[in-house]
Amino acid sequence: MSKKSIKLLLIFLLALSMFLAGCGGKTTKETGGKKEPATSGGSAKDTLVYGRGGDSTSLDPITTTEGEAFKVTENIFETLLEYGEQDTTLHPGLAKEWKVSDDGLTYTFKLQEGVKFHDGTDFNADAVVFNFDRWMNGNEDKFPYYTMFGGYKADEGHVIKEVKAVDPYTVEFVLKRPQAPFLKNLAMSPFGIASPTAVKKFGDDFRKNPVGTGPFKFVEWKQNDTITLEKNPDYWQKGLPKLNKVVFRVIPENTARLNALANGEIDVMDGLNNSDEATVKGNDKLQVIERPSMNVGYLGLTTTRKPFDNKLVRQAINHAVNKKDIIKAFYGGKALAAKNPMPPSIEGYNDSIKDYDYDLEKAKALLKEAGYEKGFEIDLWAMPVARPYMPEAQKVAEVIQADLAKINVKAKIQSVDWATYLQKATKGEFDMFMLGWTGDNGDPDNFLYTLLDKDSIGSNNYSQYSNDELHDVLIAAQTETEQAKRNELYKKAQEIIHDDAPWVPLVHSTPLLAAAKDVADYLPHPTGSEALTKVYFK
Repeated sequence: MSKKSIKLLLIFLLALSMFLAGCGGKTTKETGGKKEPATSGGSAKDTLVYGRGGDSTSLDPITTTEGEAFKVTENIFETLLEYGEQDTTLHPGLAKEWKVSDDGLTYTFKLQEGVKFHDGTDFNADAVVFNFDRWMNGNEDKFPYYTMFGGYKADEGHVIKEVKAVDPYTVEFVLKRPQAPFLKNLAMSPFGIASPTAVKKFGDDFRKNPVGTGPFKFVEWKQNDTITLEKNPDYWQKGLPKLNKVVFRVIPENTARLNALANGEIDVMDGLNNSDEATVKGNDKLQVIERPSMNVGYLGLTTTRKPFDNKLVRQAINHAVNKKDIIKAFYGGKALAAKNPMPPSIEGYNDSIKDYDYDLEKAKALLKEAGYEKGFEIDLWAMPVARPYMPEAQKVAEVIQADLAKINVKAKIQSVDWATYLQKATKGEFDMFMLGWTGDNGDPDNFLYTLLDKDSIGSNNYSQYSNDELHDVLIAAQTETEQAKRNELYKKAQEIIHDDAPWVPLVHSTPLLAAAKDVADYLPHPTGSEALTKVYFK
């Protein structure tokens, strides 16, 4: 080929490349270690990669109690009622309207029409009845969160007498007794309505094959790596969702997750260390997002295991932990020292309770009175993942370990993978353990009854704590419909819990997230999980 021909060829190739660049080719996005082409036209990104610290334990939300599951299932399933975008006010969901009888025992819901499950089957009143029949005929092992309705069908305390389809798009709940937080409970993540056809088809494997009515459909779950969802093209809320795909990617270490965000490998991350907030704010390609606070982080003391079957020992541990040092070291001032199991943002909080002060001599005196003057050896279980209420659990465990050593309590720090950790805690197999709770519905019942009532043993009452007086107070508070009277009952309940000391309440945190600057309309919810229906890239 002549030099002139080569020159003409080069000019042609250059012109072609400039033309293709001007046409705005499709962009690519790093997802789970491989490149995936964007499917929307132009240069707009349409795949969001969410970095998180741990994997889900199930994708059937009723079968678990942990937040990593709900992060995903909020996008697959929908509930009869929904909370506000950043609060727990009630709004229509799969039910477009509802009414309550004067005696508070009958709830009638008019359902959205024309809604399809992801498998193409119809959402209707029969589907709602099917889901509640499934749950109420289960037990704590199968459907732990259903205890929000006072137990199961065979239990004396079960609140729901009957759920029936009045017509294809009207469903009626009849209760045995009034339950003040009933409507708020219905909006909770675990009560997402599943496709009856899919539940029957997959059986126990529905945990890995979720089918709901939500904005995104399940595609793939690579254990401890990624969960991929794609846009539901038949979603009943027109024009939504705005993203084409969402990938939840597990990156256990907070710092590694931040590096992945800075490198453009992920678009959003939770569990931002408070110590890294300044780094994010100093990067013009990133943004810090604060989640509204509605949580508690705590040190649980299993009351059925020695020496924590002794209230004096539990009180001693409360006096031995320096909460202020923990907050100063790991929360950057964005946490309050906890003295109650529920945060001050919840109505009915008892601020008159005096916290156990940090007093090593008082702690030693209580141990002596309990017969443990020389102290004891114990296992301290620390969470293997970052949680909103405890972004650096292992380091906090080391501080608690050092505190306890000062009163001759030798704590050996233990840990295990997240799913096993929760399983062991549920069964009461830990002596002393770190956990926490992000409120589901903004009601005090969701903290006190859910976490510490005897009905919740085998569910979320990991301390195995049982107190008949407390139970009577909490059931009375559920039944009472006048909020002022409920608040007084909850204040009494907090006094009982404070004296019995089944926990060392540690912190109420303001969890931090970080995101790429081009992520828009990401509104974190105080419950700890939110649908990504309206999120898009600027």
